[in-house]
Amino acid sequence: GVVISIIASNDNPDYKVPWLLFVICVPIVGFMLYFLFYKRKLSNKFIKRLKKVGTSLEKNDTIEFNNLENEDKLIKSEALELKNIANTHLYQSTNIEYYKIGEEMHQSIIIELKKAKRFVFLEYFIVEEGIFWNSILEVLEEKVRDGIEVKVIFDDIGCMTTLPGNYYKILKNKGIDAVPFARLKGQADNEFNNRSHRKILVIDGKVGFTGGVNIADEYINKKVVYGHWKDTGIKLEGAAVNELTKLFLTDFFINIKNEDINFDNYYVDYKVESSSYVIPFGDGPKPIYEKNVGKIAIMNLLNHAKDYAYITTPYLIVDNELMRTIENTALRGVDVRIIVPHIPDKKLVFEMTKSNYQILIKSGVKIYEYKPGFIHAKSYLADDNVCIIGTINLDYRSLTHHFENGVWIYKDESLKDIKNDLIDTMNNSIYMNDEKIKDNLLAKFIRMIVRIFSPLL
Repeated sequence: GVVISIIASNDNPDYKVPWLLFVICVPIVGFMLYFLFYKRKLSNKFIKRLKKVGTSLEKNDTIEFNNLENEDKLIKSEALELKNIANTHLYQSTNIEYYKIGEEMHQSIIIELKKAKRFVFLEYFIVEEGIFWNSILEVLEEKVRDGIEVKVIFDDIGCMTTLPGNYYKILKNKGIDAVPFARLKGQADNEFNNRSHRKILVIDGKVGFTGGVNIADEYINKKVVYGHWKDTGIKLEGAAVNELTKLFLTDFFINIKNEDINFDNYYVDYKVESSSYVIPFGDGPKPIYEKNVGKIAIMNLLNHAKDYAYITTPYLIVDNELMRTIENTALRGVDVRIIVPHIPDKKLVFEMTKSNYQILIKSGVKIYEYKPGFIHAKSYLADDNVCIIGTINLDYRSLTHHFENGVWIYKDESLKDIKNDLIDTMNNSIYMNDEKIKDNLLAKFIRMIVRIFSPLL
């Protein structure tokens, strides 16, 4: 029955084949893990709450799309597809500030938090007690005393080793409305699968932060774990922040029983002067997202690139469809460069990343390893005018199962800062040419095996 279910599904063959091998070769364990990890679908309890809560944000963005069509019809079609598959909107009246390192983002977060007047929302995959979180918590406690609403989401698995099991109760005792995302209860469903990998901070609906930075001390290099930690993020100010508010409220209230909420109470009509185009978007399991939003957005960016496409990702574990897209982009003369870590956080996953070097390099893709340590940034930039910044890694977990978020940006001044940072990062990295990727037979065999089962991890 499991084998038939996998074969009959509409999932990517690259994803189905290793699962079939696993279920057939190790039937008992494979059968059990299938129910825990295979499906890209929310559990029924979340679906029921989702129907009750709703996720609508009404906005007429016809003017923005007409303006974008006058700029570039191809880019307009890219933006329209993203809007439709992610249930989001196109904005112009939003400013963007780029942070090339977690330390800069930390300082800006504290400054903006102190300005909060109405509410503060935080959602992170990892929150760890230390310098970073304690500095934020101090401001949050002060805001609570001033009567400001504070809500916090942290992923229950992401924080399994970084926070006490009852930490949401500790925060509630401080006046902070906290909830663990998909709290583990040992049920035999897909509660292990669909984690919140999002990083969202919203202040009064006017200012929002996102990017790769979790709230833990290694992200601001106060704790050295894998050499220098390179991460990036952005600050949004303006109308587009409402989309981050929507994502946060959806995640918060599908994790709470029997509560009614009117999202409109938190949406703000706040606009700033800006000629750039911005689409904040989410990604995750069905039925919220029928398509793999992040994967489609990245493939569109690559397919439309004319001169160059620069990518940073901590992991490089992609399916055949995305692999062919990267290869084809390079084969048609686009300068494709990918930056990955030199010091890995997970050795087995790093072997999977390395298993893709040779085929990409043969197609003309340039691979760089960030020499000082670990790069956790998730950046996708093409032709000086289109960029995606957010939480989306190039791996199966991120592209298939996790709740993720990103920001699609077109023609903003911040793209110059992003490009300069990417070039500086390449100059501080090891260029992986043919000489550097030569492996012995054992290494080749190991990477061949781990590549087969990479969709399972």
